[in-house]
Amino acid sequence: MAGKTDYHVDLAQALVLKAPAAADYLVVAPLVIGFLFGAICLMSRKNTDRQPYIAIAGLVLMLAADLGLFWHVWQNGTVVMTMGRWLPPFGITFAADMLGATFALTAGIVGLAGGVYALRDVGRTGRRYGFYPFLLLMMAGVTAAFLTGDIFNLYVWFEVLLISSFGLLILGSEREQLDGATKYAFLNLIATTLFLLAVAYLYGTFGTLNMADISRKAAKMRETGPLFTIAVLFLFAFGMKAAAFPVNFWLPASYHTPRIVVSALFAGLLTKVGVYALLRVFLMLFPVERDMLAGTIAIIAGATMVLGAMGALAQNDIRRMLGYLVISGIGMMLAGLALGSETGLTGAVFYAVHSMVVMTALYFLAGIVGRRMNGFSLATAGGLYSQAPWLAGIALVLLLSVSGLPPFSGLWAKVYLVKASLDVGAWWLAFSILLTGLLTTIAVGRTFAFSFWRERQADDGEGSEAPAGTSGFVTASLVALTALTVAAGLYPEPLIQVSDRIASELLAPAGYVDTVFPPQGPQQTEVQSQQ
Repeated sequence: MAGKTDYHVDLAQALVLKAPAAADYLVVAPLVIGFLFGAICLMSRKNTDRQPYIAIAGLVLMLAADLGLFWHVWQNGTVVMTMGRWLPPFGITFAADMLGATFALTAGIVGLAGGVYALRDVGRTGRRYGFYPFLLLMMAGVTAAFLTGDIFNLYVWFEVLLISSFGLLILGSEREQLDGATKYAFLNLIATTLFLLAVAYLYGTFGTLNMADISRKAAKMRETGPLFTIAVLFLFAFGMKAAAFPVNFWLPASYHTPRIVVSALFAGLLTKVGVYALLRVFLMLFPVERDMLAGTIAIIAGATMVLGAMGALAQNDIRRMLGYLVISGIGMMLAGLALGSETGLTGAVFYAVHSMVVMTALYFLAGIVGRRMNGFSLATAGGLYSQAPWLAGIALVLLLSVSGLPPFSGLWAKVYLVKASLDVGAWWLAFSILLTGLLTTIAVGRTFAFSFWRERQADDGEGSEAPAGTSGFVTASLVALTALTVAAGLYPEPLIQVSDRIASELLAPAGYVDTVFPPQGPQQTEVQSQQ
C-alpha cells in the first residue's frame, strides 16, 4: 500500500551544505596548478624549447596562489576545505594555518627560482626526459604536504614528492647519479615504511587520521593507547627524512650527484618537509610526548648541528660541503622543537625560512663557481675574484648569512635559539649553536678564500668561462634569493612577526582544531524530502 510520508533528512550532520568562499579555494589551488601544468609539460615533452616556459608559467601561478593563501590566512586565520563536501573527519581535509601557508609561500619562491635557473642548467636532453614535469610534480607534493590536514595524506604527499625527486635525481643516468639515487631511495624507503607503520598504529588507536580530530582525542587516549611508542616511530621516520643525526648519512652521499639546480631544490625543500612534519605532529598531536622526548631531541639537535658543521669543514668538494651545511641547519630547527618555548619555536621557524632561501642560493652559487673553475674541487680553485668581483660580493653575503653573522638573515634565528636555550638553562645547547656558527664560518671562509682570493695557475684554466655560467637567467635567480636574505637581515621585523604568530599557534593548537571542528557543531540546516 503506497502512501505519502513526510520526513526530514539532516544532511548537515555529514555534508557541507554552504558553498565555501572563493578565497578558500586557494588552499587547493597550488596543488591543482602543479598537476595541471605538469601534465601539459608532459604532453609537450617533444617540444623542448616551449616546455620550460609552460613550466615557469605554472610556477608563477603556484607562487601567486601561495601568496594569496598566505595573505588570506594572515588576515582571516586558518582556512579549511574538506574534499567531496564531507565534514571532517569523514572527508579528506586541507587546512592552511600560518605555518603551512608560510612554508608553502617560501617553497613557491624557491621553486620559481629553480625553474628559472634551469633554463640554462638543464639542456634539451634533460627536458626531454622530464625535468619540468618532475619539478612541477615535486612542487605540488611539497606544497600539499604543508597544507594537508590528514596524517595519511601527509604520507601520500611524501610519496608524491619522493617519486618525483627520484626522477630528478637520476636525470642523466650517470654512474655517480645512480649510486647516489640508490642510497637516497633505500634510506627513504626505510623512513617511509616506519612512517606508514606509525600511521597504522595511529589509526588503530584513534580510529581517525584527521590531525585535528586526533589532537582533540589524544588527552583521553594516553592511559590506554601506546602514544609514546607512536611518537618515537614518528620521530625516527621524520628525523630520517629531515636528515637528522644519526640517520643523516644518506644526504651527503646523494645531494652532490645530480644537476646543481636539482641539488639546490632538494636542499631548500625536501628536508624542510621533514622538519615541518616534526613540528606539526609533535606540537599538535603529541605535545605531552614531546615534553617527554625533549631531552632526546635536544641531544639529536646538538649532534646534528655540530657534526654537520664538522663534516663541512672536512670537505674538499664544494657540493659535499653544502650538503653537510644542510644537515647542520636541520639541527638548528630541531633545537627549537626540543626547547618547545615560544622563543625557541620562533627561532626554528625563522631559521627554516632562512635555510630554504639561503641553501638554494648557495647551490646556485656553487653551480656558477663550478662552471668557471671547470669543477667543484677546492684543490684546483682560485682566481674568481679577478674574473667576477660581483660574484665574490654575492658569495660573501650568502656565506656570512649561512654562518649566522650580521647583518644577514641567519643572525636573527640564532639569536632567538640561543636566548631560548639560556632561558631554560640549556647552556650546552646554546654553546652548541655558537660552536656550530664558528665551525661554519671557518668552513665557508676556507671555501671563499680558496675560490676567490687564491691565485689560480694558468694551466688550470684561469680566465675561462663556461657558456651558461653567468647567463641572465642564472644570475637573476641567484640575485633574487640573495636579495631576500639581505632584506630579512636588515629588516627582520615582518618575518619575526610571522614566526611569532606561528609559534603561538603551534603552542595553542585549539584554534586550528576549532576551525576544523567548530565548537558550535555542524550546520543545522535541514533539507525536507518528500516521497
